[in-house]
Amino acid sequence: MTYILGISAFYHDSGAALVKDGEIIAAAQEERFTRKKQDERFPINAINYCLEEAGISQSQLDAVGFYDKPLVKFHRLLETYFAFAPLGFRSFSLAMPLWLKTKMGIRREIRKNLPSYGGPILFNDHHESHAASAFFPSPFSQAAILTIDGVGEWTTTSMGTGKGNKIELSHHIRFPHSLGLLYSAFTYYTGFKVNSGEYKVMGLAPYGDPANSKKYAQLIYDNIMDLKEDGSFRFNLDYFNYCQGLTMTSDRFHKLFGSPPRKPETDLQQREMDLAAAVQIVVEEAMLRLARHLRKTTGEKNLCMAGGVALNCVGNGKIIKEGIFDKYFIQPAAGDAGGALGTALFFWYQFLDNSRTVDEVHDLQKGSLLGPSFTDKEIQRFLDSVEADYQSFETKEEALDEVAKHLMNEKVIGFFQGRMEFGPRALGARSIIGDARSTEMQKVMNLKIKYRESFRPFAPIVMEEHAREYFDLEDPSPYMLRVGNVVESRRTKLTPEQEKLWGIEKLNVIRSDIPSVTHVDYSARVQTVDSKRNPPLHRLMEKFHEKTGCATLVNTSFNVRGEPIVCTPRDAYRCFMNTEMDVLILENQVLLKENQKAQTGESKKEYLARFELD
Repeated sequence: MTYILGISAFYHDSGAALVKDGEIIAAAQEERFTRKKQDERFPINAINYCLEEAGISQSQLDAVGFYDKPLVKFHRLLETYFAFAPLGFRSFSLAMPLWLKTKMGIRREIRKNLPSYGGPILFNDHHESHAASAFFPSPFSQAAILTIDGVGEWTTTSMGTGKGNKIELSHHIRFPHSLGLLYSAFTYYTGFKVNSGEYKVMGLAPYGDPANSKKYAQLIYDNIMDLKEDGSFRFNLDYFNYCQGLTMTSDRFHKLFGSPPRKPETDLQQREMDLAAAVQIVVEEAMLRLARHLRKTTGEKNLCMAGGVALNCVGNGKIIKEGIFDKYFIQPAAGDAGGALGTALFFWYQFLDNSRTVDEVHDLQKGSLLGPSFTDKEIQRFLDSVEADYQSFETKEEALDEVAKHLMNEKVIGFFQGRMEFGPRALGARSIIGDARSTEMQKVMNLKIKYRESFRPFAPIVMEEHAREYFDLEDPSPYMLRVGNVVESRRTKLTPEQEKLWGIEKLNVIRSDIPSVTHVDYSARVQTVDSKRNPPLHRLMEKFHEKTGCATLVNTSFNVRGEPIVCTPRDAYRCFMNTEMDVLILENQVLLKENQKAQTGESKKEYLARFELD
């Protein structure tokens, strides 16, 4: 048996993945263990989990791979700073200590943190890691490959093919020209945090006024970005500051769009919505052109995608709707954490030249449920230690039946089952769920559970066998990485007054018979649920469907704003107690909020502090 550990670290969202003879055994992001969102530090907790899941020690590893090449990245950094000198000295002086102390010594850091491991340490190209993470777990023996992100070493976009046990990236777009950095520039300009707020921009885009959005998009084409028919592009760097400064945009950018960046947490205006729509239009068009060119030049019928921009499910949906390729696989952990998985698979298949067998029906990602799980005994032991009130059911059937009843009564449920998801999406293992038919569920979840912006849409989960009754999907979407529209038969006819509403005023209009998951443009970021990948969630949805006739639920990540998705029963219980969630199911244990400590006279704050849960 050969064990290969993949590691990503020291930029953002570090993680680890373990592969045994080509099989994905475990993978997790460091943030889930440390509770620091997008933790970039060396992923020792994630590594320890992977080893524990496999039942091996550090010394039993055969190889360790790192997801990019730090020396090449450092060369790019130096060359960029010298090109813009003397501008950017402050940015340079802040970056150098971290590089000289840690990032230049990755091999040393690995040896220090894995003292019992004495085997080889291998370094992979950043975009090869992305490409490997998408192709090797896919159900395709051969496919075209497209990776798009901010920047790796030099590459920001790569195209190529995968065949059998080999990938080849033949075309590259290089820094500083980057779709990911363009999107991040508008994320910064509209007042959100770079590297975490991009999905907020995507969610805000449908509120944009079409005429103004097109006008702003044209400003981008006319001044900032030269986009060619084959999807290649170049930027006018006078509008950006990311090469030499600590911000994303320059004064020239601000002048072009009429003002300085929005200050974070201030009220959103229609202009921010129009700008979000504009950058979405431009990035979608670039993604479409890249995909068309890739199909034309490779002749491949299947497409694999990875990189942070592959998380733009609206852009993915446009590629799929146009039918450019026949089949698609998008890596669920498309960002940097997924690079850990990619590098482990790359070294097993490409470096060691091992044969690869595919399942043409199912991918090898195992539903991306690759993180820790907990037994009923472990959960009960924790609940008893914090004096929680709970009911423990003998069987999963009984526990799920109880939860289905609460769903019918429009209760908000914390759903904690099986192994934690790998990647940024909650896929029904660490999720908060509710009745999609409720007209109040979106508002309640945003304001009382997630504590986040009211405009943010929620994603639907739908039983795979009923998906076409609700959404215009041609194929399953198990990883919530494509957008579909609510079918016409479920839409609600709007009044003339409702049709005239602008911007955020659109939010409170009921648009379908599943209003909690229908965005203002009728779009939805759909996850299809099947009994193979996620049996507990599928069974719960079966029960709900039997009782209500509805095969769709609201699904959002089990966390509050600013925190990572929960990992352990302690994390879940803490989130449950700190929000207005109604019900929590931890495997076969069901907790009702109304029964938790209210009878003791002890305040919630005092209770949480006593158990170090606040």
